[in-house]
Amino acid sequence: MNFKKDVYRNIAMITQLGISMLAPVILCVFIGDQLDRHFGWHTVLPLLILGILAGCRNCWILAKELIPKDERSGKKDGDHEPDK
Repeated sequence: MNFKKDVYRNIAMITQLGISMLAPVILCVFIGDQLDRHFGWHTVLPLLILGILAGCRNCWILAKELIPKDERSGKKDGDHEPDK
């Protein structure tokens, strides 16, 4: 039963990472397209790049929160620092 919970949790994390990456990109492209249609500016490409950067930033922050601190520092479950 614990295995199913881990699988569902991992699927939820992957889905959340994908949505965190795609939402700013789609939003920026939509806004750039609307600005192009209304004002005639060429803003889709700069806003696309901005959306990609924002999506990468969102994924980086989310991944940092999802990975436990012990795994980031390279410690294993049995490793303990020596007492001084």
